Amino acid sequence: MAGQTVTRAQLSEAVYQEVGLSRNESAELVETVLNEISGALARGEMVKISSFGSFAVRRKGKRIGRNPKTGKEVPINPRRVLVFRASHVLKDQINTALSKDAALLATRPA
Repeated sequence: MAGQTVTRAQLSEAVYQEVGLSRNESAELVETVLNEISGALARGEMVKISSFGSFAVRRKGKRIGRNPKTGKEVPINPRRVLVFRASHVLKDQINTALSKDAALLATRPA
């Protein structure tokens, strides 16, 4: 599973298959949702998606860091970072899927 990525096109195709909108309407819907999320985060708002998780922007202040190559201290400017916190429902879903994968691997002959 490592290395696989879900793209906007795949999300649009999933909407097309599940909801029954046209492919263009599905693509527009996905773009609209992503733009709404991006806009809210850019304004500093928190985005909560029930049973999925929440996105928030945190401010990091100026601090002194260290160049790992040289060991020299360097200033790190203040910035905003995006953080995601998965809901318990999503965590449980992921762990259940991992448990099933592990059980399948354990039953395979070597």
